[in-house]
Amino acid sequence: MRALVVDDSRPIRRIEGDILTELGFDTCDACNGQEALDRLQDGPKPDVILVDWNMPIMDGLEFVKKVRRDDRYSGMIIVMVTTETEPDQMLRALTAGADEYLMKPFAKEGLVDKLRLVGVVQ
Repeated sequence: MRALVVDDSRPIRRIEGDILTELGFDTCDACNGQEALDRLQDGPKPDVILVDWNMPIMDGLEFVKKVRRDDRYSGMIIVMVTTETEPDQMLRALTAGADEYLMKPFAKEGLVDKLRLVGVVQ
């Protein structure tokens, strides 16, 4: 299985990537939504994408909307992992097409639980 981690924070990309690697994923990362879209177009398609909301160039919400409008990416699981904690923000992300929503800071078990909920880990 493949995973893409999209976050403007290098330490967060590393933490999330390490967790995914422990779970058996091949991972790659991007520092903003535009870079992530470029990776989707140029490389192998991930099974799951972890994406932050607040990033420069293209934020996570816009990234989710663009991915969900493109049939080439149907079936990809998207988990929004963000500091946005307001219920309205969660609703906006889920309405835009995120499959799950995880608030930072999170424990490893929280991420694993979300990945179980969306069916990419057992």
